[in-house]
Amino acid sequence: MARRCSEPPVTLDLGLWTWLCSVFLAAAVTAAALVLAAERVGVSLGIVDHPREGEVQQRDLPRTGGYGVLLAFWLAILLSFLLVPGELERLPADNVRLLGVFIGSLALIPIAIADDVRRLGPGPQLFGQVVAAAIPTLFGLRMDEIATPLGIVTIPDALAGPLAVFWVVAMMNAINLLDSMDGLAGGIGAIASGVLFLRSLWFGQASIAVLPLALGGACLGFLTRNWHPSRVILGSSGALFLGYALGVITVVGGVKIGTAFLLLAVPILDVAWVAYRRLAQGRSPFRGGDAEHLPHRLHKLGMSDRAIVLSLYAVCGSVGVAVLAMHSVLPTTEKAYLAGAVVATVAAALALAARLTGRRTPGTTGAQPEP
Repeated sequence: MARRCSEPPVTLDLGLWTWLCSVFLAAAVTAAALVLAAERVGVSLGIVDHPREGEVQQRDLPRTGGYGVLLAFWLAILLSFLLVPGELERLPADNVRLLGVFIGSLALIPIAIADDVRRLGPGPQLFGQVVAAAIPTLFGLRMDEIATPLGIVTIPDALAGPLAVFWVVAMMNAINLLDSMDGLAGGIGAIASGVLFLRSLWFGQASIAVLPLALGGACLGFLTRNWHPSRVILGSSGALFLGYALGVITVVGGVKIGTAFLLLAVPILDVAWVAYRRLAQGRSPFRGGDAEHLPHRLHKLGMSDRAIVLSLYAVCGSVGVAVLAMHSVLPTTEKAYLAGAVVATVAAALALAARLTGRRTPGTTGAQPEP
């Protein structure tokens, strides 16, 4: 069962702040060092990404940065256990779920290696993602309820586990498809982690808040090697792990799915939009190379890589500020308005970008399947 977010806020003394800062710095510094090492290993082993048709990337880059992010995150979490303040409460059930999250992340590594070395098809990737996402549910990770702007929705017991798996897999794919430009996935991951950290802290969940804090630190450490022009990319290991970690953190921390959805509205709705367009054109939603995703369209409109990345940072950050400003335990009308505004704005932006780049919308005369 997910831990509820209705506890009184915890008072953070100097010991707790020192502990949190130590974990964050350890994640960031360790990630910077490990990503550099992973970059060199990727080059020496030839695990390199070659730009394909329709991609913004123009240079061959090692695909191994994500292994450094994954390892740095778990080393920081290990440090959090070794330095835990005596006044911090860690629920046994949370520790059990965290063990499941750790094992699930290890299950991602064989899939990532196979895809980084030899590109896997969507079928094997999806199967591996489902297996990895299902492992934490065996240790108690469940989506018992969802806090929506209109109220708390209780999930039937039979669906609590499968819905958790679905959500984590969806997050993995959203981040995986977002990882198309230098600094984009890592920066968005850092911003989302920061908002989830603050919300968890304000709910009095210091032991949960350390998870997004460590993830955000690892993302920032990765950006030291991934900011444009990048020297290394996340690869499958990093993109899948980042999505996996964000997915499980939102569930284990009291099901902050609404927060995560709004923060990642751009990649989530972009994936849905592109899938719709491809299906409407008679093509597989998994078949890329068509420059349909929003970052590619903005690039076609003449925006530079940095301008696109910073613009999407601004969108994610603005939504994060709004979410934090409306922070409350119970759903409010203001949150419903925010959710509607975010979805409508992102949908309009996607449609406008498609129109400006000269593509016909699906279903119109002349739309032809890609050969």
